[in-house]
Amino acid sequence: MEDTARFTALVAGPEAELPLDEAAFLIAAHDHKVDVGSELRRLDELADGMRAPTVDEVRRVLFTDLGLAGDADDYYAPENSYLDAVLDRRRGIPITLTVLMMEVGRRAGVTIHGIGAPGHFLAMHGEQLLDPFAGGVPTQADGVHPSYLAPVGPRAILARMLANLRQIYQTTGDFTSLLWVLRLRCAIPGVPDADHDQLARMEASLN
Repeated sequence: MEDTARFTALVAGPEAELPLDEAAFLIAAHDHKVDVGSELRRLDELADGMRAPTVDEVRRVLFTDLGLAGDADDYYAPENSYLDAVLDRRRGIPITLTVLMMEVGRRAGVTIHGIGAPGHFLAMHGEQLLDPFAGGVPTQADGVHPSYLAPVGPRAILARMLANLRQIYQTTGDFTSLLWVLRLRCAIPGVPDADHDQLARMEASLN
């Protein structure tokens, strides 16, 4: 419950002050034991390995030295949505790989934004789009409406991470995991009413 309370407090506070890295690790802590402080220091150490404050160095540290890559073999594994597991397994999905780029970059003074393009989350540095699933290489968003290329804030990123988990646990029928995922998602201001309705039905079924 302590992790839930902390997550709820973070997402309810000013979005500009919301620590995306801590909140993402708190999501993982609902599935398995996570030492959030140690995981944050792990990101500090990765940033310390950068030789210059550039996006190329972010890519080198994460995708070359650490060996992160998109998990094409088991894309829908829930571990791909847990930031600590992504670091452990060296595999992830676009949104978690983007979060790692953002948070390691931020520590070194490199601003990287998340871009919620339909079906494929991207990163952006300046005006350059990057594909984290392909090692953070520059990419094009051909045919994508410009409205989808605006940076999204940490609340939207966390909500999308939880939406991915919701889909996974609905598909597998994991009621217990789905319940905590919905509770966290509904703690984020602005999530659709449908999420609150689904959570209310699930909680009512417990009585």
